Amino acid sequence: MNKFWEKFWYVYTWLTQGSSYLNARAYAILHRMHHAFSDTEKDPHTPHFFKEVFTMMMHTRKIYNGVASGTLPVDPKFDKNYPEYQKIDKVADHLITRILFAGLYIGFYLFFAGHWALYLLLPIHFLMGPVQGAVVNWAGHKYGYRNFPQEKDQSKNTLLVDFLMLGELFQNNHHHAAARANFASKWWEIDPVYPIIKIFDKIGMIRLVKNTPSV
Repeated sequence: MNKFWEKFWYVYTWLTQGSSYLNARAYAILHRMHHAFSDTEKDPHTPHFFKEVFTMMMHTRKIYNGVASGTLPVDPKFDKNYPEYQKIDKVADHLITRILFAGLYIGFYLFFAGHWALYLLLPIHFLMGPVQGAVVNWAGHKYGYRNFPQEKDQSKNTLLVDFLMLGELFQNNHHHAAARANFASKWWEIDPVYPIIKIFDKIGMIRLVKNTPSV
């Protein structure tokens, strides 16, 4: 991306993640660690060392906070090539900002919710980022099938056609070819985000780089 679109999507990501905003630098580093140490004790979010998903989430949160705050040493090979706007993060990652977003969600429910039971969904809205990450990393490394059994980790494709998680539960495909824009591999698999990426490439918003072997 050029700098305009990079900054546009950076701000857009903050506004849409809201109360569960994830710092791009910390997210990038944790994702790179996950691929380098997949399903080992050094993996920041593998389900294979925890009895249930909440303990895994707390473990990931501890590492994320350490990276984001600078208190956890990071291997230099992981700590590069990511967008970073510290002034935006100073606001987006602040507790008061997260509380304000939570207040907006509550206000939306007060205005539109027609039944009290709908308010039970609020915690999911407050923590959508961690919830999504927990689903992908727990289910995507425990349940499903493997197109590439030669991969040394336990990654799996949880869904046959992954509209539910927008392609992210093709974890085995992704771990096999991590830089590939299309998370689907077999003819019957569909990554719903890939066509959007192709459109963005065609209109010049992004530039796809073919630097990995096809799957």
